[in-house]
Amino acid sequence: MADRYNIHSQVEHLQSKYVGTGHADTTKYEWLNNQHRDTYASFVGHHDLLSYFALVDNESRERLRFVMLQKMLQPCGPPPEKIETD
Repeated sequence: MADRYNIHSQVEHLQSKYVGTGHADTTKYEWLNNQHRDTYASFVGHHDLLSYFALVDNESRERLRFVMLQKMLQPCGPPPEKIETD
């Protein structure tokens, strides 16, 4: 029983510390947004990978960095309408 409580408290700690780990109420849209934002942040943060993408797209690194930062605002488009249940 003590192990179960310990694991549960560790999971709760991770979920409160890191946004991308999600929780029980995380929607598919929120989870997908976190995944896309993490991916774009990784691309922008690793200069060699950004240089490779710039070479492939025939764009400058800074233009590609700007485009990726813009995509981080709403990577999956506008949020879906919430269905109200009464």
